[in-house]
Amino acid sequence: MDNTAPSFSRNVHILKSSVNKQAIYGLLISVMAIILATLINCYMVEGNISLTGMYHVQQEQPALWILDALPFIFLFWGQHVGSLLVYEASALILDQTVELHSLTTSLEQRVMHETTHDNLTNLPNRLLLHDRIEQAINTASRHKYTIGLAIIDLDRFKEINDTLGHFAGDRLLKQVAMRLLGVVRKDETLARMGGDEFAILMTQVNDTNSPLSFYQRIRRAMDTPFTVENITLDVQASMGVSLYPQHGNDVDTLIQRAEVAMYAAKQQKNNGYAIYTSKLDRYSPKRLTLISELKQAIQNDELVLYYQPKVDLKNKKISKAEALVRWKHPTHGLLQPDEFINLAERTGLIIELSHWVLKTSIQQILHWQQKGLSINVAVNLSPSSLLSPELPEIITGILSSHNLRGSMLTVELTETSIIKDPELAYEILNRLKALGVDISIDDFGTGYSSLAQLRKLPVSEMKIDRSFVMDMLENKDDEIIVKSIIDLAHNLGLSVVAEGVETLGCARKLEQMDCDLLQGYYFSRPIPADKFEEWHASFSFT
Repeated sequence: MDNTAPSFSRNVHILKSSVNKQAIYGLLISVMAIILATLINCYMVEGNISLTGMYHVQQEQPALWILDALPFIFLFWGQHVGSLLVYEASALILDQTVELHSLTTSLEQRVMHETTHDNLTNLPNRLLLHDRIEQAINTASRHKYTIGLAIIDLDRFKEINDTLGHFAGDRLLKQVAMRLLGVVRKDETLARMGGDEFAILMTQVNDTNSPLSFYQRIRRAMDTPFTVENITLDVQASMGVSLYPQHGNDVDTLIQRAEVAMYAAKQQKNNGYAIYTSKLDRYSPKRLTLISELKQAIQNDELVLYYQPKVDLKNKKISKAEALVRWKHPTHGLLQPDEFINLAERTGLIIELSHWVLKTSIQQILHWQQKGLSINVAVNLSPSSLLSPELPEIITGILSSHNLRGSMLTVELTETSIIKDPELAYEILNRLKALGVDISIDDFGTGYSSLAQLRKLPVSEMKIDRSFVMDMLENKDDEIIVKSIIDLAHNLGLSVVAEGVETLGCARKLEQMDCDLLQGYYFSRPIPADKFEEWHASFSFT
């Protein structure tokens, strides 16, 4: 510190002045005490007070000489000791000032680091990435070369997070970050955008094939399975790329168009890479507006339920249907669940959306009953909705307000919903079962549940995933799996629903396997409630 010496001297001078001032006060008090003592002795010896008597007292009593000298002795001693204390106090203050300055500087640096870096992975965050992209654009503009921005998003990360928990998800993200660091060069920036999304700023891209080669390096880095909580996980990623100046001249445009390309890459099968083109714009602006409009859509009843029937093979009638939500968007038309369910999950609106579906389904069941139709409606619940402690009370309230029996409602849940928090899931499912609500395991065979868990659940129905049903006539292994699931369910006292029935041959085969209910496009696609009534009136299957 340059100002250390002047500050030290100034502090010493101020403190010494204060000490000297107090020492003078002490001297004056001591002198007054000596005069008073002399006057008292003079009066006691002479019988009166006079200058001559005071002089005689001083001459005849040597003890007063010592008393006279003591104030001056203490004055000089006090000044000496005071100077030492002042010096030490000033040095202490200076040391504390230096230490405080050092601590303040350290805290400022820490705050700056935390502001610009991700707490989990210690990678640059979106703020720092934005600044580095801006600097890279300025440099590339002066030297006339191309830079690239890659947005990388992990595939099926939410499923891993829901299944193994957020702690395991965080550990996986740290491992991914370390592998990506091994891929990027020193002059490139790897940042975490948030969630399971990373970004890489690529400097001096030679041609349009460079990003593809870069993605192939990432794929190779991700090919080795990850290990989390003693579980081996195969994790892949989708990557979208935008280039400067071809795809944008500012930071926000490059980020937006890289995300557009990334979402397009996720839509492509067997190819997790895409570079931005104007044809891909349909993926992003629409998605961004949907995020802000979804809550309003739920509140304003812009959503609608479609119903897909389940055919009962025992009596060849329709007694059950699955409710599937659609969004009647004023601009984009009728949106399928794939276009907004993930948004609801990410924004926390999935619970509110599930409650809307439950309420609307129960209202529809009551409406059909009034028309003479007895249809049990199945509602899909996400892990977040299932593990909401107030779910049984909400369903109880809706059923009671409509004077409807719980047996008219089926709750469908995936195996991963249970694994996230088995104890809470068992408690909530048992409470739903006590209301008379049927419980169905959806997409059986694609999750991680064990037979021991399945046996403990109060379920009444098992749904075979469509991936096994659709190809079972051509694939002997799929046929064996379907038959095994049917036999297993019946042995556990459960009914079985086969999804994905698209041909008459498939329906007949499932009938021979003693399947209980069939659901699929062969009978009907999901249709609105009014069309469902018309379809139901004309249905025939023999």
